[in-house]
Amino acid sequence: MMTAAEYTRQVQEAAAYVRSALGGRRPEIAITLGSGLGDLAERLDAPLTIPYKEIPHFPVSTVSGHKGQFVCGKLGGKEVLCMQGRFHYYEGYDLKQVTMPVRVMKLLGIDSLLVTNAAGGINTGFHAGTLMLIEDHLNLTGENPLIGENLDAFGDRFFDMTVAYDKEYRTLAKATAEELNIPLATGVYAWLTGPNFETPAEIRYLRTIGADAVGMSTVPEVLVARHSGIRVLGISCITNLAAGMTDNTLSHEEVKETADRVQNEFIRLVTGIVSRM
Repeated sequence: MMTAAEYTRQVQEAAAYVRSALGGRRPEIAITLGSGLGDLAERLDAPLTIPYKEIPHFPVSTVSGHKGQFVCGKLGGKEVLCMQGRFHYYEGYDLKQVTMPVRVMKLLGIDSLLVTNAAGGINTGFHAGTLMLIEDHLNLTGENPLIGENLDAFGDRFFDMTVAYDKEYRTLAKATAEELNIPLATGVYAWLTGPNFETPAEIRYLRTIGADAVGMSTVPEVLVARHSGIRVLGISCITNLAAGMTDNTLSHEEVKETADRVQNEFIRLVTGIVSRM
């Protein structure tokens, strides 16, 4: 097992490479783009691309719809760093690898993270295409990227998660959505490992315990961000209704098709939020 010192060195080397590749640009906000939502990175002004495969010690995205690169540029008048593709536990990476980009963000001086994802809708009031502001989450995996020796340089061993998703940013997101006339639901996101979609029985259980949406990402990144003192805002794109809620067979293709359909509305909302952050 890698020691905390070894892992910290890898994060520092990755951050040093990204800092050098940015050539003096200093992004203030990071955005993690979920499945099918990567087109937002194509809308940045003056984009600069850094492929993950060129960054020391970085994993590489293996999932369709995840391009596997950082894109730095202007969005809503702010300098942002987009993850055009993320890493998932189900790809075979351990959670320290999955969350390495968040620690790199911290070392780059980024203090705000907007996490997005494609999720299955559990709330019976949702439909494919609903945008959901994440108010809280459930970690039902039994896993946590912070297990093991604490990385004291990033944060304290024990830290509060009462407000994992920043209240001020949530208020800002709601006001922006209203101003832009974009419907924005709110709810609780549940993290399961995947890669299979859930069973109808699992969905009934999740609804019973308070979940509104379910997905295979985001929570590890949020845990590491909060451990590092980074403020977080989360938005889910409900790309399908979960197992047992319709007669449809669930597929990743459906996820990407729905994300494509709501892409413009999603980009308008995120751009509006970022411009006001």
